[in-house]
Amino acid sequence: MFTNGVSSFQLLGADNLIPMELALKIVSKIRAGERFAVYVVIPMWPEGVPSSATVQEILYWQSQTMEAMYTVIAREIKDMQLDAHPQDYLNFYCLGNREELPPEMSQAPADDKVSESQKFNRFMIYVHAKGMIVDDEYVIVGSANINQRSLAGSKDTEIAMGAYQPHHSWAAKKRHPHGQIYGYRMSLWAEHLGMLEECYKDAESLECVKKVNKVAEKNWELFTKDEFSTLQGHILKYPLQIGADGTVDSLPGYENFPDLGGKIIGAHSTTLPDILTT
Repeated sequence: MFTNGVSSFQLLGADNLIPMELALKIVSKIRAGERFAVYVVIPMWPEGVPSSATVQEILYWQSQTMEAMYTVIAREIKDMQLDAHPQDYLNFYCLGNREELPPEMSQAPADDKVSESQKFNRFMIYVHAKGMIVDDEYVIVGSANINQRSLAGSKDTEIAMGAYQPHHSWAAKKRHPHGQIYGYRMSLWAEHLGMLEECYKDAESLECVKKVNKVAEKNWELFTKDEFSTLQGHILKYPLQIGADGTVDSLPGYENFPDLGGKIIGAHSTTLPDILTT
């Protein structure tokens, strides 16, 4: 996700507003005194080697975008004098898994080099789908990444479709719609969270946000341990630390990606043209 919302980099030419629109929707709900929550699932790192200069710069713009979003939310929380944290409203996740080697598969010979990922039986699940579910009544699925190359309108050719059920909407039901889109979300949540809780029915609630984050944080701890542990589903906390003022920093103890290395917060390149990485 890349936007021109970061003051130091407003002239990069990345002018899509999707991340900032999400943040501003949260701001409008805070101002109106209404609950609202956004859950964003992204790859642990973009395609490529996470320690490479190109991927590090993409990760840098990603963390800058997150900070731009969290900062406007934190500012509104402060203006409304609320006892709240930006992560009560906006959270980022990635997906991963750990699997034991089946007994029938032979171990690699002792003198063979094996990757750290193979050694610790863990791997990220690459999120390639692009979609959004809104209020359990509307779904959009498409090919475009949330970056300038995909959203410029003059570069890559993209396609998308949106769908809703007229009789399963907030306006028609005067309450939470429970149509096929709601069922689709709950199916995804059951898969990635490992089980269904009653609070998951109301994704906007603070109780739901805290429950999802608890599962994601625990899974990240289990994912990064040397000792093998199965995860509850696949969802992992995206390993960055978010301050009450919206600042985004490295998560203490998890500055680099497990096994393959590379700074999770990314690093700005002084040699790569910005147009290549936005």
